[in-house]
Amino acid sequence: MTDNTTEAANPQAPAVQFSVQRIYLKDLSFEAPNGIISPSKSQPKVNQDLNTQVNRVGDDLFEVVLNVTVSVKVDDEKTAFLVEVHQAGLFVVKGAEGAQLQHMLTTVCPTILFPYVRETIDSTAVRGGFPPLALPPINFDALFARAMSEAQAKKEADATH
Repeated sequence: MTDNTTEAANPQAPAVQFSVQRIYLKDLSFEAPNGIISPSKSQPKVNQDLNTQVNRVGDDLFEVVLNVTVSVKVDDEKTAFLVEVHQAGLFVVKGAEGAQLQHMLTTVCPTILFPYVRETIDSTAVRGGFPPLALPPINFDALFARAMSEAQAKKEADATH
């Protein structure tokens, strides 16, 4: 899977090269602290937490790890189960620097990894004796844009103080 693009504004700019070298499960944890809980009339409460770690492992080689923790609670806040997945990938990115590189590593790579996380969480829940759990899609571009605007607002607020 290779995506080669060039900068349309500057035809002399070097082509950005992006490829996936490997996708792998780095860590998986599953806990059902209360055993199998009998079916409840109330809707379970699903809490999802995610973050991304980026590590440079070579000149143009990056390991991106998408960490997702999902906890499901029922009735009086009893934890039905908790699953934590660290899905990783090795990505080659050539010709991108600064904000473009950051954008690729924090949006494109997690977008590629997220379907693997969804499948792992769903499969683990079912193997743990619980109903399937299909996580909704995540718009990593929107998360990136929000993080950038929050960082800019903080920078401006710090400059005024």
